[in-house]
Amino acid sequence: MINKKKIMPYLLVSPYLLHFVIFVAFPVVFSIVLIFHKWNIISPMEYVGFSNISRLFQDATFFKAIGNTLIFLVVHIPLQIIVALFLAEVLNQKIKFRGFFRAAFFLPVIVSGVVVTILWQQLFGFDTGLLNRALISIGINKIGWLNDPDIAMTSIAVMATWKNVGLYIVLFLVGLQTVPAHYYEAADLEGATHVQKFFKITLPMINPTIFMVVVLSTIGGFSLFIEPYIMTGGGPLNSTLSAVLYIYKQGFFYYHMGYSATLGFFFAALILMVVILQKRFVERDK
Repeated sequence: MINKKKIMPYLLVSPYLLHFVIFVAFPVVFSIVLIFHKWNIISPMEYVGFSNISRLFQDATFFKAIGNTLIFLVVHIPLQIIVALFLAEVLNQKIKFRGFFRAAFFLPVIVSGVVVTILWQQLFGFDTGLLNRALISIGINKIGWLNDPDIAMTSIAVMATWKNVGLYIVLFLVGLQTVPAHYYEAADLEGATHVQKFFKITLPMINPTIFMVVVLSTIGGFSLFIEPYIMTGGGPLNSTLSAVLYIYKQGFFYYHMGYSATLGFFFAALILMVVILQKRFVERDK
């Protein structure tokens, strides 16, 4: 006879195990197999050994895409942290309509990324965009926000910051509210200024939150896809071609599924190394 008490735990975890096998374990194993094969979805797989790996290290476009992604991160992460922390500090004070402003800043986070991208595409338009129309009205020449290879990725980074900053405001607010009030009271008795309290008390106490924001911003930045895909298609001159967009194109535009899987694993390893370095240099013990 089956012991129901012994079998019940396995029944309870079976949905998760089934989900894990189908949507995590199998895709990972299949992707590893693809690394050593050439496959266009239609034709049978063809074993090619290490040729996909060899091709990766000779692919200048892929490394340019990685460079573009790093440029995005260099602009996006500091801007994200500075803006989010500043707004969190303001919203942590006793100001009128504080609840409204907190909700308003978080609203873009829950709006579809496609909708936000299309909105900013209208703002960045060269001829009819609102930003350039405003510049013309005050006598300044139009700027190619998305047409100029030198600033296109920076423009996308600004838009991504606007889209995601609300989430990090919430995280910083949680961190700020965990700082014991008596630290600030003691600092006031010593005559400390607001700037001194911020750098000597606030920043050290919310260091774990800062580390979490940096890691989440980095992973989110490395996943950059929707913005360049919709706004520029990776142009002009591949200046906004992100690594994820390039991997997507190799797999679903050119049907190089084996090579796309190889790029994906290499890029995942790169993200892991970056996060480990961040943990070493950003996170500090209290």
